Amino acid sequence: MTEDTAGGGISRRRLGSGMLALGGALALAPIPFAEAASATESGAGSSDMGTGTASGHGRPTLRRGSAARAGLLQEPLDQLVTEAERYLADSPKYPWYAGAVLLAGRGGTVALHRPIGKAVRYAAYDETTDTGVEFPADQQIAMAEDTVFDLASVSKLFTSILAVQQIERGTLELEATVATYLPDFAGGGKQDITIRQLLTHTSGFRAWIPLYTAPTREGKLELLWNEAPANPPGTVYLYSDLNLISLQLVLEKITGRTEDVLLREQITAPLGMQRTRYNPPASWKPKIAATEDARLPWSGLERGLVWGEVHDENAFSLDGVAGHAGVFSCAWDLAILARTLLNGGVYGRARILSAASVDLLFTDFNTAFPGDAHGLGFELYQHWYMGAMATPRTAGHTGFTGTSLVLDPSTDSFLIVLGNSVHPVRNWRSGSAPRVATANQLARAVAVRPARGRTAWFSGMASASTATLALPPLTPASSRARLSCALWWDAEPASDFLFLEASTDAGASWQPVPFTTTPAPQQHRPQPEAHPTGSVSGWSGRVWHRLDADLAQWRGTETVLRWRYTTDQLYVGRGVYVDAIRVEDGGRTVFDEGRPGDARRIEAKGWAASAN
Repeated sequence: MTEDTAGGGISRRRLGSGMLALGGALALAPIPFAEAASATESGAGSSDMGTGTASGHGRPTLRRGSAARAGLLQEPLDQLVTEAERYLADSPKYPWYAGAVLLAGRGGTVALHRPIGKAVRYAAYDETTDTGVEFPADQQIAMAEDTVFDLASVSKLFTSILAVQQIERGTLELEATVATYLPDFAGGGKQDITIRQLLTHTSGFRAWIPLYTAPTREGKLELLWNEAPANPPGTVYLYSDLNLISLQLVLEKITGRTEDVLLREQITAPLGMQRTRYNPPASWKPKIAATEDARLPWSGLERGLVWGEVHDENAFSLDGVAGHAGVFSCAWDLAILARTLLNGGVYGRARILSAASVDLLFTDFNTAFPGDAHGLGFELYQHWYMGAMATPRTAGHTGFTGTSLVLDPSTDSFLIVLGNSVHPVRNWRSGSAPRVATANQLARAVAVRPARGRTAWFSGMASASTATLALPPLTPASSRARLSCALWWDAEPASDFLFLEASTDAGASWQPVPFTTTPAPQQHRPQPEAHPTGSVSGWSGRVWHRLDADLAQWRGTETVLRWRYTTDQLYVGRGVYVDAIRVEDGGRTVFDEGRPGDARRIEAKGWAASAN
């Protein structure tokens, strides 16, 4: 079953068997993962990163702690819970979920682990009145920190990790055809589909087919073998459950083990994820969140209330073990997985992947399909559920039942939102509003420290808004007049923009001011980047840049300069910060924000002085 979605590095699309023969031969530079966050708070006052309990490898393992211990701000974390609780009520017509478990952390510290609402509320769905039939109050079950959820398509991440393990070990080649391992797969014109195309949803498969209509496993496989691609392989991105079902079959063929056994042996047992498995036993049922009253016609199968069994019809028909769905887990276990990947594949004394292999999960292989960035199995840079946590390296996935996992290597932070949003019926919810709202708050909880002094100008993170920051009128007197400032930006690409503008008619009209940006030096001397349109969008790399603008064309004319930040109605990034504003003219400093008198003359509309 596919999740409802909306619209939106280094390319390794040509990575093949020659480079991936053995784990030790993988010559790729890994993400510095946990170390990456050490540079996230440029300027003064960077925070304690909350590294948690160090393992023998010097990588953090998880512990509970305060927001300060995690290097996070408490107020946005409190707001994260408030935002999530809003969706327990009608939003707008129905609750988005009956309940959820929220977990947020940074480094090795889990700063928030909060259950809200109900794990089990409804006994049935009444289609005649479009209402849920509630259990008696004493039979309803509240969410708890350790509530177990049907992860739905978040299960795909486990299958992907298992595949990358085999790539690392040399038993699976990324650019090999699937038919190399499963000759019957070549039917229907699928002979050219590769393992990489399965992992990146570029195989050409349609979204899904009802395998559950075939009464036997052999019949289901026959449907898959005969399925023809809807598009030529490698020509389009189209998210499909069939990709990960096919990958499951490959893994089972080359290892001689079923996927549930692989999951236990290769991931959950080494990492100590004791509440993660396929087909949870009956004894777990009181601790499992219920899903849907599954009946025809809205469900493909007539099952009644699904509780303790996989919700997805195809996974259910495959005895609960499928590459695309079927894994059950809890928030803490998923936090262990998140921490493992952000650590570069290691947790405590257990290593499940090399750092170079983890890098494949966070690297975009879909550069030919803008807006559909994808590592091996992991989605990248998707604001529609990652919200302001989205960066070109932010990885994650959602599940149809209301689950999601987001990992941001740039801040070493992670967010898990597990909800039962198909309880009592799938059509009560749409979109990903709670995921976006909570991700926005965790992103805000990671401070951006001023480049100079105690505060910087912050645009805020409101959608469908325009914020302006204007200097007092100035008259450039020479051809050497220049504006400079420190600039930090994270805006939804191609949708939200920061503009630098000039007006010579007291604000009646504005024209763009071209500028350059230069990132703060790290290990080498950076080169300036030109912005001839006087605007930026996207992501600045979570570092301060120096902005320089030539004001010579306004020589002799009274001019107002302003920054204008505009956002659309859908999603936002972390926002824009401006600091250390100066205008120099012929060797004279005519405006310096560091001078109190000049600072008081700045006109801010929608911007605020912020220490973080």
